[in-house]
Amino acid sequence: MSKPKNVLITGATSGVGYAVAMRLLADTDRFKVYATGRAHDKIWQLQNDGAEALRTDFSVPGELDRLLEKIPSPDIVIVSAGVGLFESAHLISDESVQSMMNLNVIVPIELTKRILPAMMKKHKGQLIYIGSQAGKVATPKASVYAASKHALIGYTNALRMEVAGYGISVSVVHPGPIDTPFIDEADQTGNYRNSLGRHLLSVDTVANAVVRLIDKPAREVNLPGIMGITSKLYALAPSIIEKLGKKYFMKK
Repeated sequence: MSKPKNVLITGATSGVGYAVAMRLLADTDRFKVYATGRAHDKIWQLQNDGAEALRTDFSVPGELDRLLEKIPSPDIVIVSAGVGLFESAHLISDESVQSMMNLNVIVPIELTKRILPAMMKKHKGQLIYIGSQAGKVATPKASVYAASKHALIGYTNALRMEVAGYGISVSVVHPGPIDTPFIDEADQTGNYRNSLGRHLLSVDTVANAVVRLIDKPAREVNLPGIMGITSKLYALAPSIIEKLGKKYFMKK
């Protein structure tokens, strides 16, 4: 029997990251889970279920390096940590801009930079990032969030080509809005949730897609599937897609 793979999951104390961690913890023959996040209660729960769970706040300088000193070199990295705030571009605070760009873009880049040398040396490894359809089709009041996810798309597209010769796969999951507390924290008006209603994705749908990528790596996964078509149409005819999708965009 082969040795279990070391899996590092960021953002594992909420939403998709937590759901993925719980799925992998159910398969201890294949995976050893190293879970990070900020929620104390979920950290304890993950530990009780068999994870090496470390409370981590990536807004603290040096936190990333301290984390990597405590864990072995990962075979699989799932980058799920992220933050969002939906606000008009002229009203959003500098602190919110910096927080989104740091956690959604800079931290994934700096984490990847640090774990790549070991993967390249072994000529194997897997990187899975949670992106967003917002990085492909932006909506009102999501300018900074969309910019952060668009930056992640650009980074992973280049990264994929760089590491292909080293046996390292790079996958990005691009979900539409997910029914998690993230929606309520990002849009405290409640308009976004109300306008989307039943169109919100379930956490299970996204978590299952992430887990499937471990056995069947793919360049990207769009959820729901129609979103992949929509984003391609948007690139060809943005004004038409913006008009058709207006009722799903955030209300004022």
